[in-house]
Amino acid sequence: MQKRDYYEILGVRKDSSEQELKSAYRKLAIQHHPDKNAGDKEAEEKFKEGAEAYSVLSDPDQRARYDRFGHAGVNSSAGGFQGFDPDVFSDFSDILGDFFGFGGSRRQPNQPRRGADLRYDLEINFMEAVAGVKTKIKIPRQETCKSCRGTGADPKEGLSTCTACQGQGSVRYQQGFFTIRRTCSTCQGQGQLIKKACSQCRGKGQVRKEKVLEIKIPAGVDQGSRLRIMGEGEGGPNGGPSGDLYVVLSVEEHPFFQRQDNNIYCEIPISFSQAALGGETTVPTLEKPEKIKIPAGTQSDTVFRLKGRGIVSLNGYGKGDQLVRVKVATPKKLTKEQKELFEQLAAISGDAEESSSLFEKVKEILT
Repeated sequence: MQKRDYYEILGVRKDSSEQELKSAYRKLAIQHHPDKNAGDKEAEEKFKEGAEAYSVLSDPDQRARYDRFGHAGVNSSAGGFQGFDPDVFSDFSDILGDFFGFGGSRRQPNQPRRGADLRYDLEINFMEAVAGVKTKIKIPRQETCKSCRGTGADPKEGLSTCTACQGQGSVRYQQGFFTIRRTCSTCQGQGQLIKKACSQCRGKGQVRKEKVLEIKIPAGVDQGSRLRIMGEGEGGPNGGPSGDLYVVLSVEEHPFFQRQDNNIYCEIPISFSQAALGGETTVPTLEKPEKIKIPAGTQSDTVFRLKGRGIVSLNGYGKGDQLVRVKVATPKKLTKEQKELFEQLAAISGDAEESSSLFEKVKEILT
């Protein structure tokens, strides 16, 4: 019987990349896998055919010979595929992963694994974010059992090797041409069995506990800042290393200051006379009140900058600024004397009609 072209079997072009070959073979292998087609000889042959094609084309030297000489270049015998290991699952487990139990024998029983990371949401106020703060938090988590060191077995009794899989964590059985590996159902892939469960963790290897941690929040953090505390996550299975703890910060708004990056913004009122004649006014800052000069003729919404009065940078280089926007305050009710003074001011600037108009414009602007 004439053998089919390997590229045709995998359904790829002759210039296909290594990744394209892998993807095509994986798709074919899953489609015709014996577990999905029990007793189907045709599917079994197609699975074998695909494995043969991929074994040749995935090897650069064999692929070059095949491209030049065809089947004769990679197989001088008429018997078929040279070097094909009946244990297909072992050879191609890197492509098929754990699909249908592939690659089970390559795992190490009872191998320590890293614990899960944890997240803790913490709310702090605006000034704590600006200046930094030390605080305590309580973390509920799974910790490695100190009594059994994560094995789940009574310290005196220990563990025994699983007799069903001989400590391998998987068992093999023959299905036609193929040898199939399955996770051992007796030990659940661990390769070992607990003779007697640990009294502290009841065989789980971990115990639920709450730990109080004192954490230092650095100055300059902002909404959504995340702090990583290494090794304070959950304990690792089988005595593996602990995961990490991530503290995610939520910062309350301030009634006076607003933040943008490392700069802060605020608004302060000034009187009409301060705006017209100039003077000084006191401004709250993050540390202490400071005086700023108001030039004569200052308009409402004028912004003054106080350099270095903002928030310290998290990387430790420099501080932001404080930007102060002034709002000229207009009295809602004028006394008789105040009204007369405004009318005199308006009269100096023009006739009565213009004075009245100017007064209204002033009121409108100040409002």
